[in-house]
Parts: sequence; structure tokens; C-alpha cells
Amino acid sequence: MVKEGFPFVITPAVIALIFAYLQWWPLVVVFAFLAGFMAFFFRDPARRVPREPGVIVSAADGKVTRIDETEAGKTVSVFLSPVDVHMNRSPIAGTITNVEYIAGRKGPATSNEASFVNERNSLTIENSDLTVVCTQIAGILARRIVCWPKTGDKLERGEKFGLIKFGSRTDLLMPHSVEVAVKLGDRVVGGETIIARYAAGSGQVQTTEVYEDAAAE
Repeated sequence: MVKEGFPFVITPAVIALIFAYLQWWPLVVVFAFLAGFMAFFFRDPARRVPREPGVIVSAADGKVTRIDETEAGKTVSVFLSPVDVHMNRSPIAGTITNVEYIAGRKGPATSNEASFVNERNSLTIENSDLTVVCTQIAGILARRIVCWPKTGDKLERGEKFGLIKFGSRTDLLMPHSVEVAVKLGDRVVGGETIIARYAAGSGQVQTTEVYEDAAAE
């Protein structure tokens, strides 16, 4: 379990113990269930990250709800329900060249509009072949976006870099040159599912525009 989940598990567990001491069994069941759900929500399972060159992996678990292409590049958006693993993982190996937090609304993450108007945090990750922008988007139930690395840090493909507490969405903006490997409605696994493929080893960086340009389309 990820360390950020400990307070959410310990608090209802302690309350359940207090009610057990008082023999208020219905409340014991309620808070014990809540503690169990929080432990489930903040689970952090191991993942088998693909090693083949030229692949971009999903940054999150969930359902693909939007695939589009604008002047900024190609975007794949994944919705995370409260029962999905909420860890975010780096889609490529590379260096973080920018981290930008954008204050926004707490609208439903089920809506594609959430990509443009909700609270979000964007990481620009670059390697010798391409640049991608991975954006954590808070939903109506999300209370906090967690992002551990900072500008200049290096990430390996599939490496954990943060999480979003409760229902949320993760967008991945990629260059036009990539070949998207998923379709609408697919279930994807963070760090494992291949989202797109690209020509590795070209030495020419394929870039994307900043995330706000995609929102303006």
C-alpha cells in the first residue's frame, strides 16, 4: 500500500476499535468496512513494465474514454474509477523538463471536459526520441493530486511518480508521429499496457505543444 493511504486506513480502523470496545457493533462494521476499502483503494501492486524499445505505456489504470488528435499532438485519456489502482507511472523513460500545476474546478472526471477545466498537474517528460506531457486530473471526489518528482528529475519507464486520491483522469499528450495502440473502451494497466509505439533511436526529438494548446482546440 502506498504511504499516503496510511492515515485513511488507520483513522477508521481506530474508530472501529473504539466502537468495538463500546460494543456498538453496527458502527464497528461500518468503519471496519471503510478501513478495508481504503486499504484496497491505496493498494500498490507490482507491475511488469515492457522492455522493448519504442513503446509508451499507460500512466494509469482505467478505461480509455478519449482518443483525439489536434495541432498539439495525439491524446489518450484514461478515466480512473474509485476501484482502480490510482498510482501514476511514467509512460516513457526520460527527464522531467517541466511540472505545472493548474488550479481548476472539481467537476466529474467522467466528462472529457475535465481535461480542460478541472484541477490538474502536468509533467513534461523528454528523452532523445520524443517529448510527452502526462497530466493528472482531479475529479469530483478527488481531494488531492500527489506528484513526487520535480523539474530535472529522471524517470524510468513505468516508474511511479504520484497518485490522485479518489476518482480521477490521466491524459497523455504525444507527438503526431506515434502510432496509438489502444481504442476507446479499452481497459489499461498503468506501467504495463502499451498505449502507443514510436520509432526509437532516431536521435531527433519529436515534440508536443504545451498542454494548454490542446485545450484550446
